[in-house]
Amino acid sequence: MVIPADSNVLVGTGSKDDAGVYRLSDTLALVQTLDFITPICDDPYSFGRIAACNSLSDVYAMGGKPLTAMNIVAFPTKKFSLDILATILEGGQSIMNEAGVQLLGGHSVDDPEMKYGLSVTGVVHPDKVLRNCTIKEGDAIILTKPLGTGIVATAIKADMFEDEHVKEFISSMATLNKYAAEIMLKYNVNACTDVTGFGLAGHLIEMQQENDFSIEINSEAIPLLPGVEDAADMGLIPGGLYRNRDYVSAKCDFSENVKQIYKDVIFDPQTSGGLLISLPEKEAKFLLDDLKSAGIKSSSLFGKVVKCKEQKIYML
Repeated sequence: MVIPADSNVLVGTGSKDDAGVYRLSDTLALVQTLDFITPICDDPYSFGRIAACNSLSDVYAMGGKPLTAMNIVAFPTKKFSLDILATILEGGQSIMNEAGVQLLGGHSVDDPEMKYGLSVTGVVHPDKVLRNCTIKEGDAIILTKPLGTGIVATAIKADMFEDEHVKEFISSMATLNKYAAEIMLKYNVNACTDVTGFGLAGHLIEMQQENDFSIEINSEAIPLLPGVEDAADMGLIPGGLYRNRDYVSAKCDFSENVKQIYKDVIFDPQTSGGLLISLPEKEAKFLLDDLKSAGIKSSSLFGKVVKCKEQKIYML
């Protein structure tokens, strides 16, 4: 399919960025994205909150501010009460209220599998769009949320996860990336994306596209959700992790001393994951301190961009 060229398209289908960007003027551009997910927890209100956070995240990752949204709903009316749908939408609305986003409407279909998400429109200055592939040599890389949502969700489905950790699992996914993004934008960030279905490794490899750098990771600095290591040790690994590993493992190199959990979790597909931020090393510690001071305690400086040995991810 050939899409007609338009000089106002700043980010479009030709890239692997998180959202599209269309210039309206010299000082204003639209950021547009949509996303929806199947339930990742049993509580409908929490599911609505998580799905909304997940959808809004792409605008924050592009350096933008979300303004409006449309609900996207697939709901099996023959299996569940409409009261459940109302609760899901209430959860989503609570996140939109927190984000300062105006709901304008939406669309629903009767579908055998429940799904919910948002189509989101935001704004950004055309000269301040953050891309995922513009890392620079010497950059440090920060992640703002812990990993392991895919593994935890698998353990919960198997009824083999500690109840005490479920609250943290849900809280992480239902936390807006708005707060990390607002702090990030005070710094000279070179690249940003959010960690979602492709896992940490997949999104780091996207950061390497269109450049010639290697990325080195300090595995012990990767933040993990509580209980993830125990769940992975029991073999509670989601199918998406194996698919991600099959797709990108040839571009990953592990030192002998790297623990198995880190070899697994970098491929774990995330839902409503954190921002992955690449910025000059001299600024990274200050950003990290600001994130932690703002209550984003799981933020971690775990990687750096180096001259290319091979265009790979090296986990140390």
